[in-house]
Amino acid sequence: MEWDWEFAASIMPQLLAGFRITLIATALGAVVAAVLGLVFAILRRSRNRILSRGTGFVVEFIRGTPLLVQLYFIFYVLPDLGIRLPALTAGVIGMGLHYATYASEVYRGGIEAVSRGQWEAAKATNLNARQTWIHVILPQAVPPMIPAMANYLLAMFKETPLLSAITVLELMNQARSVANSSYRYVEPMTLVGVMFLIVSVISVIGLRWLERRYGGVGK
Repeated sequence: MEWDWEFAASIMPQLLAGFRITLIATALGAVVAAVLGLVFAILRRSRNRILSRGTGFVVEFIRGTPLLVQLYFIFYVLPDLGIRLPALTAGVIGMGLHYATYASEVYRGGIEAVSRGQWEAAKATNLNARQTWIHVILPQAVPPMIPAMANYLLAMFKETPLLSAITVLELMNQARSVANSSYRYVEPMTLVGVMFLIVSVISVIGLRWLERRYGGVGK
């Protein structure tokens, strides 16, 4: 099958619409992952054994099951329990929750890298727990985490095609729709590959810069 430039140009608006959804899902999923990951990391440090071990079980359970299964559960099983979510919302929650478990380990590593003396210094200056976290611990713990977190963001972006399984009209779903209706697969699938490649290359360049910028912080 020969490449048809005119056909490729005609399907670009539809693919770009899907690409926009892909970027939105990735960005929102990253926010959910960053916030929940920090919550998981803090809860696992709780002195309450039930809370810390319970959180640890949840984190390991989510990490140990496929993202696709989790997406199916959120979108197709939860409605049987009376919880109905729009496809994009279900996808964002699913990806965010899944990657929050990985982010929590990154947070935990960064927090544990802060020397014990910093905690003691905060206590000596009468800072409460909230002030200690915001003004002492997190400013030192977060910078070394940035390269790893950026790496997970790129991984999340590459897994957005899984959202097509729950009817999200992201890039891969749009490409599949074009291919099925036109019986031409070369152009849409090639363009999807090129779009993912361009974003991945740009992301890798940015990741390398972050590693140089923040990789040595705290060492």
